[in-house]
Amino acid sequence: MKDKFLRFMYGRYGVDQFSKCLVVLGILFLLLSGFTRNGGIFYLLSLAILVYSYFRMFSRNHSKRYAENQLYLKYTAGIRKNISAIRYGFSQRKHYHIYKCPSCGQKIRIPRGKGKIEIRCPKCNAHFIKKS
Repeated sequence: MKDKFLRFMYGRYGVDQFSKCLVVLGILFLLLSGFTRNGGIFYLLSLAILVYSYFRMFSRNHSKRYAENQLYLKYTAGIRKNISAIRYGFSQRKHYHIYKCPSCGQKIRIPRGKGKIEIRCPKCNAHFIKKS
C-alpha cells in the first residue's frame, strides 16, 4: 500500500506551509460550522478550502504551487516572526529574566537567581539595578 501511494505521489507537489495552513483553516471552519446556528455557510467554506488544499497537494504544476507558497510566506513573515519571538521568550523564562533598558529599550537577558545586580546595557552603556 505504501509503495502504491509513493508511486501515485511521484511528480506531485505535495505538502507545504500554505497547504498546512489551508487544512488547519478548513478544520477550524468545519468546527465553527458545528457551533453556529447557520453553520451551512461555514461548512461549505470549509469544504471549499479543504478541496483547494488537496488540489494543491496533488497538483503537478510545481512552479505555480511554489509561487503561491512564496506569496503566502511573504505575507505571513511578520506574523510568523512575532510568534517565534513569543515562543523563544517563553522557552527562556525558566532560566532568564528579560529586561528592557530604560533609556534605549534594548532587551537584555539576565540569568535568574543572582540577587540584586547592576545591569549595563550593551547598546547604550546605561546602568540600572534589577533583581534577577
